[in-house]
Amino acid sequence: MPAGFSLEPLQRSHPRRPFECGQSEVNDGLHTRALQHQNKRLSATKILLNQDGAIAGFYTLATGQVDFGDLPSELARKLPRRALPVAILAWLGVSVAYQGQKLGDLLLAQALRDCYEAGQTFAFVAVILDCVEDRSRTFYQRWDFAELPGNPYRLFLSSQTLTAMMTQPSE
Repeated sequence: MPAGFSLEPLQRSHPRRPFECGQSEVNDGLHTRALQHQNKRLSATKILLNQDGAIAGFYTLATGQVDFGDLPSELARKLPRRALPVAILAWLGVSVAYQGQKLGDLLLAQALRDCYEAGQTFAFVAVILDCVEDRSRTFYQRWDFAELPGNPYRLFLSSQTLTAMMTQPSE
């Protein structure tokens, strides 16, 4: 983590309401649903706190299933023809006060690390996410996420690509 920041699981005491990332859907995900879903064991949210205890960014992970037919043929080729397990990056947001400082990259890298580590115990075929707009889609595509067929705003990163990212030596 950058100096002065800490990453921790979301707690009731964290100041969620002041968080603003410029996307109302993402803000609402943190303000109204993240803690409730975490308490119901539907997802897990980690927040990046600045030195004053304000939320600089966050991400939410969950598990789910994707239908075999929704996957690209090269990924689905040798998989069973049924609903398949996936990791879901449900939300990722960076406060407007910290945008442009690479905190989104830092949060995504940590979210993918969390998925990779969880995948050592609970297998999944891909990490899936839904983009809310073109700018976020471009951001994720820089990280090798690709479009699912027929849905340009639903992206995936195969578990093989994730493993390669996590196991290749740093440059």
